Amino acid sequence: MPSLDKAPRGTPAAGTLLTYGSKQGRWVLLSTILGSGLAQLDGTVVNVALPRIGTDLHAGLTSLQWTLNAYTLALSGLLLLGGSLGDRLGRRRIYVIGVVWFTIASVLCGAAPNATVLVIMRALQGVGAALLTPGSLAILQAVFRKEDRATAVGAWSGLGGVATALGPVLGGVLVGVAPWGWRLVFLINIPLAIVVVFTAQKYIPETRDEQATGKLDVVGAVLASLGLAGLVYGLTEGPAQGWPTVVVAATAIGAVLLVAFVLFERRHPDPLLPLSLFAVRQFTAANLVTFAVYAALSGGLFLLPVQLQVVSGFSPVAAGSSLLPLTLVMLLLSARGGALAQRIGPRWPMTIGPIIAGVGIAMFAGLDADSGYLGGVLPAVLVFAVGLSATVAPLTSSVLAAAPDHLTGVASAVNNDVARIAGLLAVAVLPALAGITPAAYADPALLSIGFHRAVLIAGALCALGGVLAFFTVSDAGLRTPPPVAG
Repeated sequence: MPSLDKAPRGTPAAGTLLTYGSKQGRWVLLSTILGSGLAQLDGTVVNVALPRIGTDLHAGLTSLQWTLNAYTLALSGLLLLGGSLGDRLGRRRIYVIGVVWFTIASVLCGAAPNATVLVIMRALQGVGAALLTPGSLAILQAVFRKEDRATAVGAWSGLGGVATALGPVLGGVLVGVAPWGWRLVFLINIPLAIVVVFTAQKYIPETRDEQATGKLDVVGAVLASLGLAGLVYGLTEGPAQGWPTVVVAATAIGAVLLVAFVLFERRHPDPLLPLSLFAVRQFTAANLVTFAVYAALSGGLFLLPVQLQVVSGFSPVAAGSSLLPLTLVMLLLSARGGALAQRIGPRWPMTIGPIIAGVGIAMFAGLDADSGYLGGVLPAVLVFAVGLSATVAPLTSSVLAAAPDHLTGVASAVNNDVARIAGLLAVAVLPALAGITPAAYADPALLSIGFHRAVLIAGALCALGGVLAFFTVSDAGLRTPPPVAG
């Protein structure tokens, strides 16, 4: 195990590692939080705009699912490649390129004339997000001294969660700007991106993995992307179309390609996904918990704004603002959650947090046509927020701490990929599993029944993540070592 006063490979020299409270450290945090916030913002802000997009572009339930999944699919399929590019070519460089790419695609989304073009542009957005997302966490792991990394990640999680929570609020406000308000949802990324590029170039030191000298695993990236595309296409279109032969074939081909991806990675000398990472129990355990929690989170938050607007009669602004307390709670608790996990270990926070969050998600099952905010929505949001705040920072820190230092970019990408794939599958599968067909989507009464089933399923899945953590996550490797006497 490396000494605490030495830098990991691929980081600045030990004397230049940043402290959490330093001026440069704060600027690095700001840049990485805002950059990852761009990707998180677009993952949530669009949810509130979906009913208006559907009306304006004459898009049904399946098209709206693809508006979310095209972005997440490109992001998931290329995250590993984005992490590998950052490790090889420079984490700051690829991070900045990703931000610029993402912003250009956002402008094109805002100009989309129909649902088909919007879906394509959303996929391009996902490519940019795949370049910037793994870099934000890998930069923190590379430039902060070891004693401050968990706290920095906790601050990144908490403040980054602001983007996730503010997304629906901002989306609701922008959607209300007639006649083209939903397009502003994408254009809002421009000023944020300008700040990110400037601060990254000025304050983030360049780091890379000096051990990465082989060729890029492009074949692995293609297999992963096409495999995910086939699988998600089948799971999204199958329930809507009654599983015709072409959809069944696409699903089967996707599954075969994903198996081929794993076999190819086992034989490749410089794999995109080093399978040896999964030999580390802590890494595998944390990613299993990630899958359960983020599947529940994505599935529930995809349907909540629709339920509030279509069934409960909330305006877009009111529906978007419903999750605002989540922002405040995560601001107050997430960094403290990271520090607590550093002191006592991640096992108990990662056990209790998802169970509490799961209870909060399940509480949304009480929402119906007569539900108000204070009595119906707010209690569930607060319970959910407390659980999520206890979960995110120790979960992320556990993944990074379990990986070798020179593979932080890949480890970050894998964990992000697991979260995104979980979200992909939840958005594709959960509506059908809960009985929300395209016909039910058009009927508020049937939609509400399906929503109740969906959030109960999502809540149980989230709580299952806590049970998994209890039996699989270890406290070793994250606790702050006691001071050395003398």
